Amino acid sequence: MPDSAVRPPDDPPAPSLGELLADRSVLALVVSRLCSAASSVAMALAMGKLVYDITGRELSLGLVGLAEFLPTALLVIVAGALADRVDRRRISAVAYLGQAGVAAVIAGYVRTAPSSVGVLLILTLVYGAARGFANPASRSLPPSVAPPGGLARLVSTMSTVFQLAAVTGPIVAGILYAVDPALPFVVIAVLHVLAAAAMAFVRLRVKLVRSVERPTLSSALDGLRLVRRTPILLGAIGLDLFAVLFGGAVALAPALAEERLGVGAVELGWMRAAGGVGAAATALLLMFRPLTRQVGRYLLGAVAAFGLATIALGTTRNLVVALVLLAAISAADMVSVFVRATIVPLATPDHLRGRVMAVEMVFIGASNELGAFESGVTAEWFGLVPAIIAGGLLTLVVVAVWWVAFPSLRDVDRFSDIEVR
Repeated sequence: MPDSAVRPPDDPPAPSLGELLADRSVLALVVSRLCSAASSVAMALAMGKLVYDITGRELSLGLVGLAEFLPTALLVIVAGALADRVDRRRISAVAYLGQAGVAAVIAGYVRTAPSSVGVLLILTLVYGAARGFANPASRSLPPSVAPPGGLARLVSTMSTVFQLAAVTGPIVAGILYAVDPALPFVVIAVLHVLAAAAMAFVRLRVKLVRSVERPTLSSALDGLRLVRRTPILLGAIGLDLFAVLFGGAVALAPALAEERLGVGAVELGWMRAAGGVGAAATALLLMFRPLTRQVGRYLLGAVAAFGLATIALGTTRNLVVALVLLAAISAADMVSVFVRATIVPLATPDHLRGRVMAVEMVFIGASNELGAFESGVTAEWFGLVPAIIAGGLLTLVVVAVWWVAFPSLRDVDRFSDIEVR
């Protein structure tokens, strides 16, 4: 492979799950991830439901996604450079507290029974700005906290707790919303405070290698340059961007629930949770039996399965079938997330990791939040069902292009084959 080298076959043995979680720093990082992830997925559901209840338009769901994405894109240079110069734990904690404050303000504003979404979109922008700083910093921490040989298992564990949050967060948010639309935002604020508090117990096993160069626009862009000149990084990050950008059917769940399935807020919570169930089951499997061979082909195959399940989702009117398909979509996405989340830090030097993670978060945000905007606009123009089916078909096209265009990614066999150049 042109952008990787083969390591000697003396990698340290991977710690067991029990040994991994016995490390207090690892446990604190996992708890912080659980709380921040639960609050984020609950925010997505609660805000989407609130905005859709006010306007009744799919386009509004797309605007929420756009408001979540824009700060990540605009702050990519600053947030990435900051994560490579300042203690990443401190950045994460402060950003989580910022998100908690915004959620508390939203809870208070909802009590006024708003009739327009302008203020809600502005608050979503502020929430997204805080998240724009939190994500590069927090996602750069696992390689510095994981014990020798434990990164892949830590990544799968972090993915598992994220999916646990994805299961419980929407269910709780949906139930709380049915009781009082302000309640989920109160819980979101509390969870973000807990995520910030957990960061105080994280200790670094590998000290951050800080850049000694004077901070400039050029140095801030080094992460983007590394991604551009490293095919395995460009392929892994770009695959998520384009595949999920077109296959963002989950963002249309509130419209799908009401228009196609005829269900309300509680069932909508279960729909969002179904994705978490599928992803959590897959993450648990990966936690105990991580992928060890042909990881590049598993990545591309998982994204293809994602596209096929999305097409099927657009054709159903049955709630049970929709739940199964949403679980399948997220299970496939979980395999993709696991492979990409392991490849990217392994192929990135530590002193650039914050900047590369910031770039990755723009790609992920583009695929998720901007994908939600794309799905909302497409549904507004062409209808809900055509938008979902077309998205799945375009995802399959992306897989075919990547199979040919990125052989260095397709042919990755073991994670241990990847080494920073």
